[in-house]
Amino acid sequence: MRKIVIVGGVAGGATAAARLRRMDEMAQIVIFERGEHISFANCGLPYHVGGVIRHRQSLLLLTPETMKRRFNVDVRIHHEVARIDREAHAVEVRNLLTGETLAEPYDHLILSTGAAPVRPPIPGIDLPTVLTLRNLPDMDRIIAAAGAHPGGKAVVVGGGFIGLEMAENLRHKGIAVTLVEMADQVMTSVDRDMAALIHQHLRAHGVDLRLKDGVTQFEPGAVHLRSGQRLPADVVILAIGVRPEARLAAEAGLEIGPRGGVRVGPDLLTSDPDISAIGDMAEVPAFGSSENTWVPLAGPANRQGRLVADRLAGLKIRYDGIQGTGIAKVFDLTVASTGKNEAALRREGVPFQSVVTHSNSHAGYYPGATPITLKLHFSPEGKILGAQAAGLDGVDKRIDVLATAMRLGGTVEDLTRLELAYAPPYSSAKDPVNIIGYVASNVLNGHSRLVDWRYVSQRDRQQTVLLDVREHVEWHAGHIPGAVHIPLGSLRDRLGELPADKEVIVYCAVGQRAHTATRILLQNGFNAANLTGGFRLYQTVAQHIQA
Repeated sequence: MRKIVIVGGVAGGATAAARLRRMDEMAQIVIFERGEHISFANCGLPYHVGGVIRHRQSLLLLTPETMKRRFNVDVRIHHEVARIDREAHAVEVRNLLTGETLAEPYDHLILSTGAAPVRPPIPGIDLPTVLTLRNLPDMDRIIAAAGAHPGGKAVVVGGGFIGLEMAENLRHKGIAVTLVEMADQVMTSVDRDMAALIHQHLRAHGVDLRLKDGVTQFEPGAVHLRSGQRLPADVVILAIGVRPEARLAAEAGLEIGPRGGVRVGPDLLTSDPDISAIGDMAEVPAFGSSENTWVPLAGPANRQGRLVADRLAGLKIRYDGIQGTGIAKVFDLTVASTGKNEAALRREGVPFQSVVTHSNSHAGYYPGATPITLKLHFSPEGKILGAQAAGLDGVDKRIDVLATAMRLGGTVEDLTRLELAYAPPYSSAKDPVNIIGYVASNVLNGHSRLVDWRYVSQRDRQQTVLLDVREHVEWHAGHIPGAVHIPLGSLRDRLGELPADKEVIVYCAVGQRAHTATRILLQNGFNAANLTGGFRLYQTVAQHIQA
């Protein structure tokens, strides 16, 4: 009888145990968990803080008793694995309630210890009001601290997923929130122009957003910033990121990757063939790359747990890489991404082009339609490299379609051919995914040339003309400084007003009319380009990206 020991539960470890039992009734399976809970919805923790998820019990998925009854898994909570003895094929385990230490042998060891919040050595970081969120006890402490100061002030440090979700949910509780982010944008998985949409939305919902600033000191009732400002704070949420909990593996001599996680191959084995590593502690193969990466997400952790169990059950497996598909709710706004963003593509030296579109979530004539902003990165051959989306409705559907197309090796031309479900309450006859495929295809086949907000901001004003083709009422409501105005309907009759020896950069509200104008200009001998995303995105970036 083989003995499988699993260190850590939640997404990866608990999934591996349940799947392995379904595949192998004879194996002896032991889970060691140093906390009280082996399987809980950690992604739901912020929403219980805000009262959206009302009952704490809803977050508990599987108890040790359920695991024993349903899967015959020996779950030992409050047990911390202190050391791995690879030569003896055993782990040293400490019972945190009794202090007793024991040696537990294994035939195969699965490491699923997750990731821990980063706590840098900032003065005052150990104050009881400076809290992090990783598990249910952390959540309980935050709820108690917020409850002790109804209508009080909170400072959230960090603009990633947890920071954004905590900012929203503390606002739901009536607490004034200041969000401090050292970078020039929140949610660094998306590009700066897409992040500007989040900045706008946060401020519209009363969050005091401080970008390009960091914390120098915590003190009772206040946070000091690098800018010299002192922010009042009844409670502080430290959400500046997480790092792999790989101490056990490192001390056991397993190979550690450059990001601090345990390095595994497509078989999810570590440098020791009798030890696997999964979830947030592991550096796994990156999708579409020969490199490994580290992306802490629950979905991939679940999949990795299942695959490890399958391999232990005798099946051939290959983890084909993490794609990094993620989504976040920021008040009413949904923001999602998949694949690589601009920063990653530039860092890796990958040639790419980008397009941005604004389409309605469903047919405009059906009530309730709202805009979705889509951004697509693609190779010179048209292969999809990454995508981002933001909007009030329908974002999840579109990013999932784009993530699926990317996973299957799709191109922008494939997006134009997708036959997606349509009825007026759900989409349009040309879905937003189809539309961004059309726009990208026009770029690839030379029918359109696009420039972005950076190009417009940095343009040579002696060699370019900025042309606004919107209607008069739109122009008077706001336009890009320095632009000339010729409505699209008048353009053919007024071509003589444009210099033929300069580049003409055309824009409208979202890019559709500008595309028509660009085609007119190109076929009349002008050097013309379309501002991708249009005035709507440019204005958002100009107002919020540096604020």
